[in-house]
Amino acid sequence: MRPIVAALLLLCSADAMAQAAPPPLQPERAQLERGNGPEPSTLDAHRCQEVSCGNVLRDLYEGLVTEDSAGRLIPGIAERWEVSADGRTWTFHLREGLRWSNGEPLDAPQVVASFRRAFSPKTAAPFAELFDALSNAQAVQAGKLAPETLGVAAPDARRVVFTLSRSAALPALLTLPIAFPVYLPAVERFGAQHTRPGRLIGNGAYRLLAWTPQANLTLERNPRFHDAANVSIQRVRFQVTEDAAAELQRFAAGDLHFTETVPPQPLDVLRKRFGNQLRISPYLGAFWLGMNLGKPPFRNDHALREALSLAVDRDKLTRYVTGLGEQPAYGLVPGGIPGYTGARMAWADATQAQREARAKSLYRAAGYSAERPLVLELRYNTSTPHRRMALAVASMWRDVLGAQVRLRNEEWKVFVQNRKQRAITQVFRGGWVGDVVDARNFLAAFGSDGPLNWTGYDDAGFRQRLAKADAAKTEAARNAWLHAAEQKLLNDHAAIPLYFYTSKHLVRPEVLGFEANPLDRHASRWLRWRD
Repeated sequence: MRPIVAALLLLCSADAMAQAAPPPLQPERAQLERGNGPEPSTLDAHRCQEVSCGNVLRDLYEGLVTEDSAGRLIPGIAERWEVSADGRTWTFHLREGLRWSNGEPLDAPQVVASFRRAFSPKTAAPFAELFDALSNAQAVQAGKLAPETLGVAAPDARRVVFTLSRSAALPALLTLPIAFPVYLPAVERFGAQHTRPGRLIGNGAYRLLAWTPQANLTLERNPRFHDAANVSIQRVRFQVTEDAAAELQRFAAGDLHFTETVPPQPLDVLRKRFGNQLRISPYLGAFWLGMNLGKPPFRNDHALREALSLAVDRDKLTRYVTGLGEQPAYGLVPGGIPGYTGARMAWADATQAQREARAKSLYRAAGYSAERPLVLELRYNTSTPHRRMALAVASMWRDVLGAQVRLRNEEWKVFVQNRKQRAITQVFRGGWVGDVVDARNFLAAFGSDGPLNWTGYDDAGFRQRLAKADAAKTEAARNAWLHAAEQKLLNDHAAIPLYFYTSKHLVRPEVLGFEANPLDRHASRWLRWRD
């Protein structure tokens, strides 16, 4: 076993032993205490692009379609919907008597106006590219067409009609924060500050009561929510828990009812300590390392990119560094998507010794050696699991190739901006957590020059494969073209896949309604206290 992996194992075991005190009594039950990972980068629903803001926004807002506790699509502010025979016109019928949290009526024209704001160039919504099937969406966001030309209209006060340029799983997309209705009078009056307590007007099960930066956000039940009578928990506090080890300590101390994640530790130790409070389940997410393909040393250097990928021992990473059921990844799309078979690296079935021999050969072919080692920077956001992962990968690159790796960690908001701008990054923590249960969701960002294409990958053949998938007449044909698109990414070594996620939480026994689901979404409205 290599030194860094052994050291990480010792560190994990030491952490577990140091925290082995039994959990004390529960926190105050009037308020649900949720671990939520990093500080949300924004509470502007249209600009949200990460899990931590999405968790909060799903409590503050509700879209036309929402999800139940098991992740199944159910009516949101729309009570029902229908689609035309060609799959290109969707009509959503709003519930009667909808209200904003300030008591004002919410109707279909406001929903349409909110969509136009989401796709405005000024908003620069990062998830707008996921709605490329919406008529004129790309042209509107690029400023080439007026927002009024967007394929969404309100024939009357209770109907919203979407026009698509191709068939798409629109109801699933409408569960994303970019599709939430935003109260535009507050945006017009306060601008970016409309997300502050006292100014944020939502339509969800909760309303924002307080926000202490880098500490927590407090929400209280919204009495004007259409299903308020069935919202059990009156107040929720989302705690910023950027460090997973510290989050576990807070759970053990009784400060949290459930955690956002669990730090790397031996599974048997966690099971013995926490029993049924430990919840591990499949999760539609892929962890990979991105490379800045627009700048040296990775631009136009296929051999170097492949060498770095080959040198990583994914089995050791998932066995010793993550260790909570994650699966080694040789592709970018996780399993569990109905009808889709993921692509794989050409050498996925080779032994690690064979991979490392090829890695060394490619490294030399790229012009590097012991006398002229590769010097690079690996950037990640502040987090115990990400730090350990970066340490292990850096050690593998050093031991196998002789590369010199500098590690740089950054607070989440800074990291997100640097990754998006592609100006100073070399190798960085990437990955994707599914927004919808669809293989295309894991591939689409690589086909654009938008803010989600962190690597800057630019290939006409890949985009052509995506276009063929979009034009396919059958689900089987669509999945075949998506498979071909994923294989193109892997053949080009556009990213370095490491593992597929599991969701990992600690949940106290007095909290009921916390159900495993593929997208790991747990809206507070579905939770309740044990009697």
